[in-house]
Amino acid sequence: MTNTEEKVIMTPKSKTATSTTLVIERKVVEAQPSDKIHVAGGDHTGIIINKEQVYENGVSSPCEAQLQFVVYLVSACSGDHTREARALRFWFKPQLAPYERPYEAQAFFRDLVSPQDFPKDYVGFIKKIMKLMQNKYDKVKMCEVELRQEGSGPPPPAFIEENAANQTVISEQRVLDMIENAYPNPLTVEDFVTNAKWSKAEVKDALEALQEKGLTRAMGEGVYVRQHSIDTQVVKQMPTLCSSRQPSIAIVTALYCEKQAVDAMLDNQETFVRYTTVGESNVYTLGTIGAHRVVSTKLPSVGRSREATTAAGNTTTRLLGIFQKVEYVFLVGVGGGVPHYADYARHVRLGDVVVSAPAADLPDKHVYVFCERAERNEHGGWDYEVKPYQPANLLLQDIASRLQAQYSGGKHQAPWDLYAAEGLERLRGVPGRWEAPSTGSDRLCVEVGDGAYIEVQHPAPSADQIDSISPGIRLHVAPVAGGRSVSCSEAARAAFAAHTHARAYDCELDAVLDSVVGNRKDCFVSIRGISDYRDGTRGKEWQPHAALAAAAVARTLIAAMDPPTD
Repeated sequence: MTNTEEKVIMTPKSKTATSTTLVIERKVVEAQPSDKIHVAGGDHTGIIINKEQVYENGVSSPCEAQLQFVVYLVSACSGDHTREARALRFWFKPQLAPYERPYEAQAFFRDLVSPQDFPKDYVGFIKKIMKLMQNKYDKVKMCEVELRQEGSGPPPPAFIEENAANQTVISEQRVLDMIENAYPNPLTVEDFVTNAKWSKAEVKDALEALQEKGLTRAMGEGVYVRQHSIDTQVVKQMPTLCSSRQPSIAIVTALYCEKQAVDAMLDNQETFVRYTTVGESNVYTLGTIGAHRVVSTKLPSVGRSREATTAAGNTTTRLLGIFQKVEYVFLVGVGGGVPHYADYARHVRLGDVVVSAPAADLPDKHVYVFCERAERNEHGGWDYEVKPYQPANLLLQDIASRLQAQYSGGKHQAPWDLYAAEGLERLRGVPGRWEAPSTGSDRLCVEVGDGAYIEVQHPAPSADQIDSISPGIRLHVAPVAGGRSVSCSEAARAAFAAHTHARAYDCELDAVLDSVVGNRKDCFVSIRGISDYRDGTRGKEWQPHAALAAAAVARTLIAAMDPPTD
């Protein structure tokens, strides 16, 4: 009797002193065991190891998806890291549609490098690939695996989280970061002592040094605030604006560098700080973009503490109460990109910009999905408790989609690149690395447990995608997600992004959107410049440039809007 079931067969293809290439394919064969052919039994029935020949697969067509990555394996005895480059090249059965193949390859890769059971040696790695092909990924026709030794050495420092112990060491930059996060609220010396556990003498020395550099100013005895880079008027109440000066567009930022980047896009600007010693202070910068009058503000703090979320909501509600002609709300700033390891078109890199819009391939029209709770279920998947947000009017999303299509060919310079260059000139002399850091600092890393890391190469564009590449800021139009319950976990972050088709995460701005929706603003958008691969809060090196890129895209959308009729 002939067995017509498919078998998963591994055959060596080539071998050198430092590299090995194997082919793992799915075939209907009748294999006879020998000293060269091992036919597995028991739990591994259906797997065949063929050592008989060096294999040429006979496939002339290029692979249909490819993943390349570097593994940093750590020795349990010495703690030393070994660097090994690995590549997976996939061919699929014709039943799997071409647009689904990159998704399938990425899903395969995520299962392969799952931290729960990442294979720690060569044999385990090959065995797991075979078992995944046998039990889960039956649409994979063939996988070519290349392993190449590249010496030893630890992973780059950017891969390793800053030691928590170092957070207790005071520096001028850490003091300035706290002041900028709180802005426009002032901080007292006691705030630093209580929150950062630094000594009062150290804090005073750092604050005086920052004041001498013109970065902070004293608002009273022991009370300090960030010295804004442009002239500000400190007021107890906002002056009444005549109708013609009332803004119709509000831009909300969370980080100080985001506010600076947005303000660099405004003409005819004037800044007011409503300073109070009790409650929240507020900062409003009024200006113009084309024919539109705009007001920008900065949230006084960011985070999930009750105080921070309340302040974010209150700041937004107060803004919309003072400027009652506002019809459009932009949330502009940095975010974390969602990488796609196998598809260049869906891959988000540092310096790219994501404009929140409904997913083209999902029935709902949510532009932002906040995850309040994520839990593993009994089937190994995830259960989510979410708050989705959908504007009643998708005007801003429609403009973004039109602009993306118009400039995706790379034949014409996109207006956001011109605005970013103009903003760069305006910010010259303002502290911060506003230029794009080197592309070499944009490294993708996946932690796979027990001190081992994987560095994944960015996917290369296919032949038919090369013509559409533009040298400037790359724009994506897709949902944005938020929520610490998913953004802080590698597995949950990837799963929720796949669930919502999100291409960016932010630093949890649901309280702002609650206020926007509660105040019946029907047109809103979140624009995220990508500064890391989490939620935007870790990418200090890329933050200023990513904020500038997001601000430039915001200005492009506003300039493309019809002039106000009033």
